[in-house]
Amino acid sequence: MTGAASPTLSDAQILDEFRSAGALLDGHFILSSGLRSPRYLQCARVLMNPARGARLATTLAARLPDDVRAAISAVVSPAMGGVIAGHEMGRALGVDAMFLERPDGVFHLRRGFALAPGQKVLMMEDVVTTGLSSREAIAAIRAAGGEVIAAAALVDRSNGSVDLGVPFFPLIRLDVPSYAPDALPPELAAIPAIKPGSRAA
Repeated sequence: MTGAASPTLSDAQILDEFRSAGALLDGHFILSSGLRSPRYLQCARVLMNPARGARLATTLAARLPDDVRAAISAVVSPAMGGVIAGHEMGRALGVDAMFLERPDGVFHLRRGFALAPGQKVLMMEDVVTTGLSSREAIAAIRAAGGEVIAAAALVDRSNGSVDLGVPFFPLIRLDVPSYAPDALPPELAAIPAIKPGSRAA
């Protein structure tokens, strides 16, 4: 595995990387799922420093089970959020990294990206909350001929409840409450909501 000699991070060091990047925000946030949260993790800030992104990906790659890591021959991520995370994961694993786009609302491989029939793929995300985009990405990879043997993410925000239909390996789990828009606690409802993610209008 390329980069295997690089030092990996402890859980405390991983959280320090997010804090140092100013990636943990407090307020009233509209998540890409439509749910609301008092905290927001902006992974783009964590990944804007290439050395930091490499450290996180190297640590996550090292935590994958040996048989899974050895079998992966490509990393595929959903755009936009997963592109950099997937690229760094491909570097850490020593395999090609590709990304999916959905110009028509459905994920597809474009730009000349292609998978060989049965090619073993790791689906890589930055953050997983409900798992909807992850499941859509996995379906698109299968439609393109790939076999998704595992999924990974820098952060699992699902409170451990997400089921992607394949083994899932997050780097960290960040248990932050989320609420339906019509079921906000008073202290959250009193703050103007902002949508900081990549899908903001």
